[in-house]
Amino acid sequence: MYVPKNIFFTKGVGREKEYLASFEAALRNAQIEKYNLVSVSSIYPIGCKKISVEKGNAQLTPGQIVHAVIARNSTNEPNRQIAASIGVAIPNDKSMYGYLSEHHPYGETANTAGDYSEDLAATMLATTLGIKFDLDKSWNEREQFYKMSGKIVQSFNVTQSAQGNKSGLWTTVVAAAILIP
Repeated sequence: MYVPKNIFFTKGVGREKEYLASFEAALRNAQIEKYNLVSVSSIYPIGCKKISVEKGNAQLTPGQIVHAVIARNSTNEPNRQIAASIGVAIPNDKSMYGYLSEHHPYGETANTAGDYSEDLAATMLATTLGIKFDLDKSWNEREQFYKMSGKIVQSFNVTQSAQGNKSGLWTTVVAAAILIP
């Protein structure tokens, strides 16, 4: 059974004439271009330890198939704001899984996109844990409520934003959670 023991988070931006080349440049900027990334859904594995990008890359081999939760966005429209964000919510109960969320908006700043993805992950975890909450409350209010419940120990986001290149080059942003066996 394959259950990741480590996870690292990374982000990057790339600008190139061709769409695919800009994606490659964003992966290179995020230091994950050398892997065959397989997109998976959004569960933070039980007992998975967060490590640095450097420690994670030291455990992987170029060409390796690597499972990842990936958010990405691209534009070739000059000055168009794009973002890619991974939200994370980890439960206090170490025998329980957490959540990862992906968000890839247009027109949002890094702060707005990051808050949204973090809120989404925490809300998914809260529903799993049976925490009652008011969806009409702001993320800041819900975040405090979730943490005060004692059931959600940590939430954060990894977000990359950029404006489309003024000359119309493709601009791509990525944010990723890389799962390591």
